[in-house]
This record gives sequence, C-alpha cells and structure tokens, in this order.
Amino acid sequence: MYCGSIDGEGHDAAASGGPARKIPPASSMLWVRNLRRYVGSDSGLGSEAVMELETKRILLDIFKEKQQKSAEAGTIPSFYKKKPEEGSISHRVERLAKYRFLKKQSDNLLNADDLDAMWVCLRENCVIDDATGAEKMNYEDFCHIASVCTEQIGSKCRRFFSPSNFMKFEKDESGRIAILPFYLYVMRTVSLTQARIDMSELDEDSDGFLQPHEMEAYIRGLIPNLAQLRDMPAAFVQMYCRIAAHKFFFFCDPNRRGKACIKKVLLSNCLQELMELHQESEEEVTDTEQAENWFSLTSAQRICDMFLALDKDMNGTLSKQELREYADGTLTDIFIERVFDEHVRRGKTGGGNSREMDFESFLDFVLALENKDTPEGLTYLFRCLDLHGKGCLTTADIHTLFRDVHQKWIEGGNYELCIEDVRDEIWDMVKPADPLRITLADLLACKQGGTVASMLIDVRGFWAHDNRENLLQEEEEPEEEG
Repeated sequence: MYCGSIDGEGHDAAASGGPARKIPPASSMLWVRNLRRYVGSDSGLGSEAVMELETKRILLDIFKEKQQKSAEAGTIPSFYKKKPEEGSISHRVERLAKYRFLKKQSDNLLNADDLDAMWVCLRENCVIDDATGAEKMNYEDFCHIASVCTEQIGSKCRRFFSPSNFMKFEKDESGRIAILPFYLYVMRTVSLTQARIDMSELDEDSDGFLQPHEMEAYIRGLIPNLAQLRDMPAAFVQMYCRIAAHKFFFFCDPNRRGKACIKKVLLSNCLQELMELHQESEEEVTDTEQAENWFSLTSAQRICDMFLALDKDMNGTLSKQELREYADGTLTDIFIERVFDEHVRRGKTGGGNSREMDFESFLDFVLALENKDTPEGLTYLFRCLDLHGKGCLTTADIHTLFRDVHQKWIEGGNYELCIEDVRDEIWDMVKPADPLRITLADLLACKQGGTVASMLIDVRGFWAHDNRENLLQEEEEPEEEG
C-alpha cells in the first residue's frame, strides 16, 4: 500500500526517483485532533445517537445503584410487593390471567366419565394374582394401559402413567402392582387438584391463603355435593359453614393470622374428614362416628346446642361462671381462669370483670379439648397450664394444678390421693429432658401429652386414667363376644 498527496506530487517524486515525502501521523494533524474533540463532546452526533447514549448512561446508573443496594442488603430478598388497586388495569389483567390459568388447569383434569373409563381399562388389561386374587399389572401392562387410556380419554391422563408413579407403589416378587391403590391415587390426585382450583378461585388477592369468609364460601359450595349434608336446613347453613371453617383455621393457622395457607389446608386431615361426608348412605355411618366427625351435621348441631345451654343470660357470650358448667362441671376452676387469661380477649367496654368468651373462642376451646393429643390442641392447653408464662411446668405448677382436681376427686366420694405420687407418675410418663421441668416439646415427644393435660384440668380425665385397665378390659369383652 502506498501513500501520497492528493495532487499527485508524491507519486511524481517516487516515479522520478527522488526522495519520498513523509506524511505526518494522523494524531499530529490539527484537523484530526479537532474532529476527535468535536466528536467526543457529543456535539456532532445526531439526536437519535445522543438519545441512545443518554439511555445507556441512565440504565448503567440504575444498574450500579441496584448493585450497590444489593451489596448493602446482603442476601435478604424482597419480601413485600404492593398489591394492585381494585379496578386498576394491573388488577384486571391479574384476574384475567388467573381465570385463564385456572380454566386451563380445570380442562386438563379427568372428569367422572374419564375416571370410569380408566377403571374399565385397568380391569380389562390386568392379571389376577393366583395366590391372593388381587388384580395386578406389571410395567408392560402399565405402559399398554397408558396407551389404551390415551386413545380413549386423551393425553390428559398420560401424566399418571409415568415410570416414577409406577415405582411409588408396593410391588410383589414378580414386580407387579395392584390396580386398586393406583386408581385410588389417581382419584385422590384429581380430587385435591380440583379442590385447589376451587380454593384458588375464591382467593381474592391471589396470595395462596384463604380468609375466613373465603373458606366459608368454599364449604358452602361443597354442601350440595356431600350426601350427608344435602338435607341441611337452609337457616342453619351459615352457622354450619362458620363452625366447619373454624376447624381449618384452628389447625392450619396456628399463629392466628386470620388466613390459612391453601397448601396446608389441602394436606391437612381436616379436608379428608370433610370429604368423608360423601358417603351416600347414612346407615353406613354410626351415630358415634357422626358425633366424632366435626363436620357432620350432628356434630355442628351439638356444638350450637352446647353453647346455647351454657349461655344462661342469652347475651351471646359465656362468662367464667357459665363456662364452668361445661362437661358437667368436671373442669377445674384454675383451668377456666387460665383459659380466660390466655385465650379470651378483654371487652372494649366495661371493667376488668367484663371479659367473656364469644362463640369463636368457644369453638377454639372445644377443639382443643377434643383434640388434646394433637400439637395444636396441646399447644392451646399448655399455655393454660403454664401458670407463670415461663414456657415450662415445674413441680410446684403440677401441685397447684392438681390441687383442684384432687378437691373434685374427694368431693365425688373417691379414695384419698397423695398429690406427690400423682406428680411423680406424671414425671415418669413424660420423662422430660430436664428433670426439673416439663416443656411443651417434652409433652409432644412423650406421646402422652393429652393424657397428662386431662389429668391436670379435668377430674373425669384423671378418673379415666386411674381406671384405664378396667376401661380397656370392658372394651375388649364386647369384641370377644362378637
């Protein structure tokens, strides 16, 4: 490559054999320096180029600012996001997106006809175990049934026939699984998914939690589909939904935040207990089972009748004196006092003696006493047993609590008790980690926390423990006769 002047002088000099004229470097040329300075000052750029540079600069500043904030905050993530205002565009878009998503999920679910068709496919393509007579299938049968079901039902059933699902079930020595557990698994999955869709539709703010009125609306929608609740009087529906929803919040909202996590509700025993009311014939369910099921109509009416019978002055709340009549007056006075101290809110008006138990608090009270062996029920009772709020029970606390039980025991015409012996027996039952005190963790770990709580708050509970061998023998005798 050559260089030369524009007018050709350099070329002529080279051609004539004379010395070539040196061209100064570009950086030394004045016009080049001026041009670079002009370009560097952004004055020579067009409006679009200037705008692009300015945008890049702003974005870079924002990025650096975020990096600096992240570095200062460490690993703490953002935990608050302002919800869109009612009626705003973002709120409408969110509701529309939620509706479309839930509709898509609902369309992908198997309906009753699909489940019936799957059961027919399973039975027609399984093998009978010669030893047990059970209907089973190996993995090849499993894959074949998957193909048949896909042809008859569609691709929405394909996800149930994955290899991982086959491996979840117990297999015999030939590697076969029973078709009934698999079919029940499919039905339960479909049922829970449908329940989650229904609950999500009622979740107004889409935060994955249900508030009390949303939970009541879900239960109200289930009533027509539950065989044992179809004949419920219309006037009692609202009260029933209130009672039924409260059990979900007692077990799924331990911190009493006023909202229950949908995932926790789906996995709780409460939902399973509610779904037991699907049984068509009430003859299949004994009166005892109906009374034990909190969600049965019999149980809900029992709770209402109990509250009305205790509310002597008919003011809609229970005083300490009125609550003492619960369970025929077998609960101790100190326990009733502690229930009001720990679990009953003080009234907005009136003096210090105006505190009374409303219906919601009464439901918590009944649920705790009827579920003493559960962590939630035992936690409720432990707060009442913990007289000084120290998080533990000492020998002095046990002595104080049992003193009222002992008094009722003697008044009932029973034999004399030694409180120290009962205290030592409780210590032997719990076996606390610290030999000087009993904590809630100790009561939960010993698996006898409900029995211990009953011994300390209810003379009838202590009587049942004292006569446990005779009661067990009475239960076994009818079984032997049958």
